[in-house]
Amino acid sequence: MPNKLREVLVGFLATFCVAASAGEAEWKSHFDAGQAAFQRGDYRTAAARFQSALQETEQFSERNVSPTLSWLAEALRLQGRYAEAEPLYLRALAIDEKTLGSAHPDVAAALNNLALHYHRQGRYAEAEPLYRRSLAIWEKALGAEHPDVATALNNLAGLYKYQSRYTEAESLYRRSLAILQKTLGAEHPDVATLARDF
Repeated sequence: MPNKLREVLVGFLATFCVAASAGEAEWKSHFDAGQAAFQRGDYRTAAARFQSALQETEQFSERNVSPTLSWLAEALRLQGRYAEAEPLYLRALAIDEKTLGSAHPDVAAALNNLALHYHRQGRYAEAEPLYRRSLAIWEKALGAEHPDVATALNNLAGLYKYQSRYTEAESLYRRSLAILQKTLGAEHPDVATLARDF
């Protein structure tokens, strides 16, 4: 390779790396601010910050696109902006399946998020197979007694409860509660919440 071409390439790569590093920092700033707003319940501000984070990461780093999409979708869903949230959930799921494989725990989380989105809209027939698939992935990848498995069981039980499938719901709630009691302890707030709601 001629020296002049090498110098141009090295210069380009150095410039790109600096820009990418700055883009990553900008993404993190927006993403962290979005999470802080989300935790405060300020979903409008959270959505705006996640949207800015998404614009940054799409320019410089594909690895942050899926989590940014997921958080943005959640912030929109919690504002009742379902039509805007759904394609974001679907895109995050597609990215995770493509980059991580269909049996990865992050795919289970994306499936669970999409199922919850459908569930909250009363789209139970669409939610159930997604909940079941996320449960199967988490059980296989993390073990039958993992707290994420308890989350999946609880969500599926909630779906069944809304459908008046009480026997099925009770069985799943009991299993979820047992896992949380074992892994978190009987006095943990999540255990108390589940026991109260059950």
